[in-house]
Amino acid sequence: MDMQQQSFTVEQATRSIERYCAYQERCHQDVERKLKKMGMIPDAIDQIIPHLLQHNFLNETRFAKSFARGKFRIKSWGRQRIVRELRAKGLNKRTIDIGLTEISDADYEAVFDTLSRKRNSQLESETNKYKRRKKLADYLLYRGWESHLVYAKAVELIPD
Repeated sequence: MDMQQQSFTVEQATRSIERYCAYQERCHQDVERKLKKMGMIPDAIDQIIPHLLQHNFLNETRFAKSFARGKFRIKSWGRQRIVRELRAKGLNKRTIDIGLTEISDADYEAVFDTLSRKRNSQLESETNKYKRRKKLADYLLYRGWESHLVYAKAVELIPD
């Protein structure tokens, strides 16, 4: 049965959303979107979200930490990309900063170095060093690494 056509009582919706939040960390925006998709009215949403907060199913700080840790370790995203994605999910600066504390500077530098060297070796077919440098820089910038790190690494790996 499609969620849109099924009607839920507040109690059923609450239990469903509790399972949704228990499965994986969620932010307020994800939960609100899911409740709206379930056809819940704003009054019901205003009743369910405080319940989730009170019973610790929903915690944005925990979400930010989990998100930052996961995207960094699994997708090798840089801090810029993580911040951009968390902002898009409606998190405030303080919560985002707390989330970023999950990434140690040593790990950050190590992953950046490994990722840059791996991508550089994939670009060996490009003979023009300026095009190769640009491709490397574009790749790293897209993944959210800081521009000063990216350009320094591009010059280091592809010298004049």
